[in-house]
Amino acid sequence: MSEKSSSSGSDEDVDPESAQPVELGGVLSKWTNYIHGWQDRWVVLKNNTLSYYKSEDEREYGCRGSLCLSKAVITPHEFDECRFDISVNDSVWYLRAEDPEHRLQWIESIELHRAESGYGSETSLRRHGSMLSLTSAASALSATSTSSFKKGHSLREKLAEMETFRDILCRQVDTLQKYFDSCADAVSKDEFQRDRVVEEDEDDFPTTTRPDGDYLHNNNGSKEKLFPPASPKGINGIDFKGEAITFKATTAGILSTLSHCIELMVKREDSWQKRLDKELEKRRRVEDAYKSAMNELKKKSHYGGPDYEEGPNSLINEDEFFDAVEAALDRQDKIEEQCQSEKVRIPRLTPVPPGDVYSTIGTHRFATKVEEMVQNHMTYSLQDMGGDANWQLVIEEGEMKVYRREVEENGIVLDPLKATHAVKGVTGHEVCHYFWDTAVRLDWETTIENFNVVETLSDNAVIVYQTHKRVWPASQRDVLYLSAIRKILATNENDPDTWLVCNFSVDHDNALPTNRCVRAKINVAMICQTLVSPPEGDKEISRDNILCKITYVANVNPGGWAPASVLRAVAKREYPKFLKRFTSYVQEKTVGKPILF
Repeated sequence: MSEKSSSSGSDEDVDPESAQPVELGGVLSKWTNYIHGWQDRWVVLKNNTLSYYKSEDEREYGCRGSLCLSKAVITPHEFDECRFDISVNDSVWYLRAEDPEHRLQWIESIELHRAESGYGSETSLRRHGSMLSLTSAASALSATSTSSFKKGHSLREKLAEMETFRDILCRQVDTLQKYFDSCADAVSKDEFQRDRVVEEDEDDFPTTTRPDGDYLHNNNGSKEKLFPPASPKGINGIDFKGEAITFKATTAGILSTLSHCIELMVKREDSWQKRLDKELEKRRRVEDAYKSAMNELKKKSHYGGPDYEEGPNSLINEDEFFDAVEAALDRQDKIEEQCQSEKVRIPRLTPVPPGDVYSTIGTHRFATKVEEMVQNHMTYSLQDMGGDANWQLVIEEGEMKVYRREVEENGIVLDPLKATHAVKGVTGHEVCHYFWDTAVRLDWETTIENFNVVETLSDNAVIVYQTHKRVWPASQRDVLYLSAIRKILATNENDPDTWLVCNFSVDHDNALPTNRCVRAKINVAMICQTLVSPPEGDKEISRDNILCKITYVANVNPGGWAPASVLRAVAKREYPKFLKRFTSYVQEKTVGKPILF
């Protein structure tokens, strides 16, 4: 993949004035989807944001997508030295650089932007230090409280603690009781002493009571304060001992009630523990189900990414690979059926050169190779497989039989396939003409995405480049081949009229291999022999008297890393469909037309 990177800063990737990472821009290959695969995109790294555009010229129209790198995770690929992935939550970008050096440059620049974004840098830690400290302290307190609650004592131990508190409280009450008793005794003694003094004074000195009742003047003019008269609600009216006993009894009653409640709770502790265990088990199952669902959702969200496509390190197993391919082929079949029902074929009048043009060898640069291929197919492809135990009959539907010989080389399936078929009402010339003519190729070939004639070598030989529709998770294939049509000259008068089309891979400067497709190698031949039964009486030969015997051989090297079982299953499924579709097309095209021998 081509990759051009440009930077607006120094080689250290940091602006010396602002001390901020500089902008980086360049072309990276981005995985778009499983249909289009890797596509070149203009990627810009600026202000802690990674954005991409379809091309550098389209930057003024706005980006097609962007990622904030604050919480991004950059993962260099384990096997691909040019690839790295950037993920933010469920969003993942798969990127490929031109070479490992450019990949390292991008990764280091992204990491530098991410480090200076306020997450993980020293400045950010200093800036958020207070908040982090408070949060940590709160978390620690919360964790401690929660831990104490979870690991707290059982109810029986709590009851023992309550008993200890009760003993302490009782001792405090006893101490208070002693203090109250001492106070009551002192008050009683003071009151008794005062009563005696008052009685003695009343006998010796007359007293005059002032209106205010506070002071009394004796005969020598001195002033003395008098004790107030004893009140029935005074200090002697409080029964300290009784109050203390009541307080003690009340406290003991409360504690006794609490103890009784705790005993009841202890009796139910076992049942509660069982309920708790059940709830914890339910929670564990729910959490497991949630994790499983999230993993499946994450897997599906990335399903179709480059890690799940065909390759030596694909994350998809063989069964899933087969199921995905089969599902994709089924979808293509349904789309093709719908298109065929809606499509009205436009008649194409393609001029047919005279037969002697097809029988010439030609003078182009591939003429010798074409002649060699024709002779090999005429020698080996028409041989009967009945005596060869290596050929296995895999499909038999009416006149059509498909044989396969299993061959593998370096783990790649190279099974030669051979099919025989008999079609009424058409000639070998007509079948080979429609098989070779590129003007009608897309009318019957449904697996081709696009094709073009790279070079016309002669009237009966062309070089064709075509790409086939992708069947995910298999990689997309392309083929560059020379296609030649030949009329095989008869060696004696009893030989049937024979035509041949051979397609074999070649190289061409105008269609070089790319990383977007896996280049397949082919060597295919369709040999058609026309058998004519004599008409009755003097009648002319009609299509009812014609039978075309078709022999189709295919040697295909698909390349890539698709599992062998999948390739064989696809070949077994698709080749019979191809033959039936093509021969039906030829019969439809020749109805009512003159016979072309």
